Amino acid sequence: MGQAEITTIIQDAVITVLVVSLPCLGIGLVVGLAISIFQATTQIQEQTLVIVAKIAAVFIALIIFFPWMLSMTQDFTHRLYNYVFTMLR
Repeated sequence: MGQAEITTIIQDAVITVLVVSLPCLGIGLVVGLAISIFQATTQIQEQTLVIVAKIAAVFIALIIFFPWMLSMTQDFTHRLYNYVFTMLR
């Protein structure tokens, strides 16, 4: 297994991690931005409001997107096993 093969595997792993984490991070970003705008307009400076809202939003996103996230992770695992077994032959 050469440097090119290892680089390909690492690149596939990084892309998979980014794609799988994108829904939860995106929803957390949108909720945080919305709460920040609300706080700026009402001049409420309570930090627990942002934290609790983000945690709840990310948890709901995790529940909704978990089957898709699991499927993406399983696909990566199958590609990795196939690649490793192909290299061993």
